[in-house]
Amino acid sequence: MTLLSIEDLSVVIHRPGRRVAALSGVNLSVEPGEVVGLVGESGGGKSMVARSIVGLLPGGSRTTGRVLFEGTDVLTMGAAELESFRGHGAAICFQNPRGALSPTRTVGRQLVDRLVTHQALAPAPAREVAAKLFESVGIRSPRRRLDAYPHELSGGMAQRVMISLATGCAPGLLIADEPTTGLDVTLTREILNRFRLAANAERRGVLLISHDLASIAEVCDRVVVLYAGTVVESGPGPQVLDEPAHPYTRALLRSVPDIDGRAVIATPGAMPLLSEAPSSCPFVPRCAHATELCVAERPHARTLSSDWSAACFHPRSGPLTEPLTEPLTGPLDAPSPSLTEPPARTAAVSTGEGTRPAQGTSSGAGTRPGKGTRSGEKTDPGEGTRPGGGTGGEVLRVEDAHVVYGSRFGGGGHHALRGVSLSVAAGETLGVVGESGCGKSTLARLMLGLVAPSTGRVEVAGRVLSKVRGRELRRLRTRAQLVFQDPVGSLSPRRTVQDAIGEPLRAAGVPAAERVSRVAGVLERMELDPSILGRRPHELSGGQAQRVGIARALVGDPDLIVFDEPTSALDVTVQAQILKVIAEVSGDRSRGSVFISHDLATVRGFCDRVVVLYLGRIVEEGPVEEVFGNPLHPYTRALLSSAPSLGAGYGGPRVELTKDLEEADAAAGCALAPRCPFATGECRRQEQELRPYGASLVACHRAAEIPALIER
Repeated sequence: MTLLSIEDLSVVIHRPGRRVAALSGVNLSVEPGEVVGLVGESGGGKSMVARSIVGLLPGGSRTTGRVLFEGTDVLTMGAAELESFRGHGAAICFQNPRGALSPTRTVGRQLVDRLVTHQALAPAPAREVAAKLFESVGIRSPRRRLDAYPHELSGGMAQRVMISLATGCAPGLLIADEPTTGLDVTLTREILNRFRLAANAERRGVLLISHDLASIAEVCDRVVVLYAGTVVESGPGPQVLDEPAHPYTRALLRSVPDIDGRAVIATPGAMPLLSEAPSSCPFVPRCAHATELCVAERPHARTLSSDWSAACFHPRSGPLTEPLTEPLTGPLDAPSPSLTEPPARTAAVSTGEGTRPAQGTSSGAGTRPGKGTRSGEKTDPGEGTRPGGGTGGEVLRVEDAHVVYGSRFGGGGHHALRGVSLSVAAGETLGVVGESGCGKSTLARLMLGLVAPSTGRVEVAGRVLSKVRGRELRRLRTRAQLVFQDPVGSLSPRRTVQDAIGEPLRAAGVPAAERVSRVAGVLERMELDPSILGRRPHELSGGQAQRVGIARALVGDPDLIVFDEPTSALDVTVQAQILKVIAEVSGDRSRGSVFISHDLATVRGFCDRVVVLYLGRIVEEGPVEEVFGNPLHPYTRALLSSAPSLGAGYGGPRVELTKDLEEADAAAGCALAPRCPFATGECRRQEQELRPYGASLVACHRAAEIPALIER
């Protein structure tokens, strides 16, 4: 018997003065032991499908169709049946683990309660089972972690707790809603492997909802693509992701940055917000292949081969490597009043040879239009100088900076940064990568003067931050601006867009009339309509909110902009549009940029140099093509080995670390030694300093030996 079968499901949500057709005629199924990926842009209906399965639809919803779980329709279940079904029949891992966990109860207590309720265990045995569940999802020191509160856990740890809560109920169906958003590449790979293991070893069905196409490609048996609440393509994972038939699926995949450095093509326009089930193809305004037939009627799913179908009158064929025959804006690309964002220009254009990146994107060729060549020129190893890529003077210098966060209860503290030294020149983009907890966000705060170094110094625009006070410090801070990871959360809910963008100017004492003029100018540069100025953050889409955040950073004409994970919360098409904007901003020769991310493919796309952080230390630094193409440090190799890819991926020898981040003892010797497969006694005794190897700087005395060690 099929575990889950959704048949012709439609959901319409009624709100005062408006209605939203969230789902229209959705069909999908999940078999025991199968992992099904549900993909698409934000607003496409993915989370609404998950809510429908467990009976958690919002108030005012009207449904038609059936959601059959082992032959029983969930939509007709009563309250008592639903209470039993949720957890034992189907369980959800929510997108925001900290938001889903109670902040006032330990995570162990929350898991024990689930086990007592759904598996009828007594509290003492339930706690033993809870410890084993924590251990099974890779949580080290599980008994100690049972007594931790959610705020005491890292993002990856909290996500693993959520998986334990879901699997602990012994559900037949496990639903994971964006389980890897904001996680680094090693944690993402580990968590997705847990879902694959649940399907293989425990014969659970898994519905994996994600916009991270490259990551789920490695674990999904089948993929279902949603657009505007309709299924546009469905089939085996390798078929849909390698040679998709629907133009929307192909557009999604072309928007995904890849570690192999291929060009990213941003899809113009945005998801329509429908009030009725579509009578024509909803992708028409954004499709290069649309005809009058697509406007006249809605295409229904047509079988292309066994278990593969697409809802398109003009399905495409062939791999994505083929060049575009025309830009992804056709003659029917008229602006739609239901679009939430204005169309953006494509970030890459078609040529006879394939695709050519526009300003700021990289196809791996090693050059960036608008900025000259990358910082890939070889430096003299004997000089020991840091590789540089800028064309002007320094806008940022960090010298031997240490940051120690003290414990509020005494008894020591956390050493977040250890002896970090780096510089950024005008016209240069520096990438900063590393796992969660390695010190990336602390480094961002240090650059902006939001955290003072315990020792060392930070210079911005030639001024030492620690020596500036009062009004002068406030003015200096306008010379360095931050674009936050959470675009909506970083904006005050009480302020309009105009107030938010103009805040740096107000802090600098710019007159009101000039503020209005400069805000209008930067808004036009971000391709935002002036009508948005009166809106508040909750009225913005994710892409609009991030453009507002970039506009706020730009309006004061800073010398340095720090981008802290600016695209991690965005779906792939909006991400590509925002990356195009960031690339144009970072292409300005008058300012420097720092791009902090766990997305290695994005960093490779348009950064000049890259710094690799591990437990607060720089372990490798150099030109981005050199570091990613010829990594020398074992940690860098391990990161690249874990990076997901829809293409060729990382082509070098792969390295896998042996232990979790929290187990590494950073107090003595090389911080990576407890996890490194190449560590020796000297590594554990002696701290490694950065030393030149060709164009890079590497903190590993065995860097030259590692290629030979890997081949053994």
